Amino acid sequence: MKIAVMRERVGGEPRVAATPETVSKLVGFGATVSVEKGAGEASRILDRFYTDAGAKVEASASAAVKGADVILAVRRPEASALAGAAKGALVLATADPFGNEAALAALAKAGLSVFAMELMPRITRAQVMDILSSQANLAGYQAVIEASMVYDRALPMMMTAAGTVRAAKVFVMGAGVAGLQAIATAKRLGGAVSATDVRAAAGEQVESLGAKFIMTEALKDASGTGGYARELTKDEQAAQAELVSGHIAKQDIVITTALIPGRPAPKLITKAMVESMAPGSVLVDLAAERGGNIELTVPGQTIAHKDVTIIGLLNLQGKIAATASQLYSKNLLAFLETMIDKDAKALKVDWEDELVKATLLTRDGAIVHPNFAGSAE
Repeated sequence: MKIAVMRERVGGEPRVAATPETVSKLVGFGATVSVEKGAGEASRILDRFYTDAGAKVEASASAAVKGADVILAVRRPEASALAGAAKGALVLATADPFGNEAALAALAKAGLSVFAMELMPRITRAQVMDILSSQANLAGYQAVIEASMVYDRALPMMMTAAGTVRAAKVFVMGAGVAGLQAIATAKRLGGAVSATDVRAAAGEQVESLGAKFIMTEALKDASGTGGYARELTKDEQAAQAELVSGHIAKQDIVITTALIPGRPAPKLITKAMVESMAPGSVLVDLAAERGGNIELTVPGQTIAHKDVTIIGLLNLQGKIAATASQLYSKNLLAFLETMIDKDAKALKVDWEDELVKATLLTRDGAIVHPNFAGSAE
């Protein structure tokens, strides 16, 4: 059983899919682990750390992948980069299948079994494998750090002999994993934090972190499936927008987190709302990769509009790559471990397992996931 770890090549991705800790455990399962030279450098993991953990560092991707039964990656590799892997090799990665069916078809044609880790069901058994939660948690933290770096004033209230400095007002839109971490981080830094969510149950979580929860009375609850919110009616959207509009004008920092995989991000903040904010205010859009929650967001860029800064950076978790890689690699390890027979020290995939069926995109030359099968034909 050979497991390969490649250096990431897409979009300057700094994370890596395995760490010395996870490599050591894979070797303990009887695997031979090959790591491409330099794969972990952007996450502060030197090649010799992998060697010390029992891996073999290869000079090229082709050498690392040759004969591999499993390929671990952060982002979906191109099929051409996996030439030489064993027939039917498992590929575990953030596959980004929505709108990329041609790339999936190429991977299927290459005979690879590709698993989209972001499709992992949000059930108790799979919590340790949930890459969306582990990475969103870090993105929420980093959003506050990025905002504090741009906001050219202190965040906490300070009482000094020279006078009192008021606490910065921080508003978090969305109380999912990213939002809750943003709330917690902003509170630690001393901000006066408020938050909103269209799911009524989120109120208790927000208040447990010491933040004020605001929700329009016109919206009783918009909880959906899988932990996400359902789509709002036009009346609910109008009521929520009216609430947000009045609140945002008084805020110093706003962080938006409404992101659902495979769907365009809902627009929550209009140009007029941005222009209502005081000079020097900062907004961070965690949904920039799907077009953004803010009307003025430019994905991948930080812009200024009438002295208000809008941060639309992508891959915020990659800003703290060492930590992000640590958590992401453990997510992959936990899932892969369910497909290894430890006694035989070999792969043994239960193709009927609910986690396998939920995440498997391609197998035996075809796209097999029901949401994507036939879409590339």
